[in-house]
Amino acid sequence: MKPWPYPKWIAHRGAGKLAPENTLAAFQLGASYGYRMFECDAKLSRDGVSFLLHDADLERTTNGTGVAGSFDWSHLSQLDAGSWHSDTYIGEPLPTLESLANFCLANGYFLNIEIKPTPGFEAVTGSTVASEAMRLWQGESIPPLLTSFKTQALATAKQTAPYLPRGLLLDALWDGWLEAALELDCLAIVCNYKLWNKELVDTVHAQKMRCLSYTVNQEDIAESLINLGTDGIITDSVDKLGN
Repeated sequence: MKPWPYPKWIAHRGAGKLAPENTLAAFQLGASYGYRMFECDAKLSRDGVSFLLHDADLERTTNGTGVAGSFDWSHLSQLDAGSWHSDTYIGEPLPTLESLANFCLANGYFLNIEIKPTPGFEAVTGSTVASEAMRLWQGESIPPLLTSFKTQALATAKQTAPYLPRGLLLDALWDGWLEAALELDCLAIVCNYKLWNKELVDTVHAQKMRCLSYTVNQEDIAESLINLGTDGIITDSVDKLGN
């Protein structure tokens, strides 16, 4: 199995629920708790800019409305992505993937980029995010880990930047998941933590892939996953677990 360069503990969307998810303020807060690796969600604006947002729609985490990918970055960049969380973060903008990359590279932090396509744009999102990651981390010894639930996005990411590490996200063990991960040359399986047991961990490790879990917020669950031999834990509880 190839050496695994990433920390065991990964801050979900920057700082879990302690700050507005997928904003630079969240990653700064997560770092203040000692986290050195972060998970984020990346999708495309209508004009092809890679930016951070989990949902397909804007309503939950911004003051905008509609499908995020149907707007140009000039519009999206003006939205308030912080006031939904608390008054402390009023006016916090949506960040580009490039702005988060600059933050991580300047501070020696690691990143797990979940490719989160607008429905129907899986292929172009995978290729564009991979191309952007390849450019931003050019010459760096430890690149970001690209993950997705969407195999088509991972396939085009592989075609675009084959040397960038990939991981398949699973909320269920659907038929053919292992074969798909191997076809995509994945280095990790990132599971809903409830799926992991000794047999599954052994199966993944036997294929020289790593076992990561999302989203783990209780100490006893984290301890049981560590005891199973899993390799990484994504958590919202950055103030209580890990670092």
